[in-house]
Amino acid sequence: QGQLVESGGGLVQPGGSLRLSCAASGIIFSINAVEWYRQAPGKQRDVVAGITSGGSTNYADSVKGRFTISRDNAKKTVYLQMNSLKPEDTAVYYCNADLITKSGMLLTSTGQGTQVTVSS
Repeated sequence: QGQLVESGGGLVQPGGSLRLSCAASGIIFSINAVEWYRQAPGKQRDVVAGITSGGSTNYADSVKGRFTISRDNAKKTVYLQMNSLKPEDTAVYYCNADLITKSGMLLTSTGQGTQVTVSS
């Protein structure tokens, strides 16, 4: 735990934008595949976007054309750019990643989550 730290959430009006970041800690050598998922109170967890180590991306239909996932391998950080936000995007957003530590261990980790609230 503690290998991934999310940031960038907040309160935004409908139609606004936010950029979430998911940064790996210093013990991490590299990030492989990453998913962003979200969970709203009383609702199931939904995967919204994913990116492979090679940069291939996929998106949930509900966010296609509005969200963009990207990565900066040098910074060991993955981003989720969210545009044209809607109230139904309100949720806690988590990143989940396959990681390689500097000691060569493979592990999967999930960040602590960041709250996104879309409201006027």
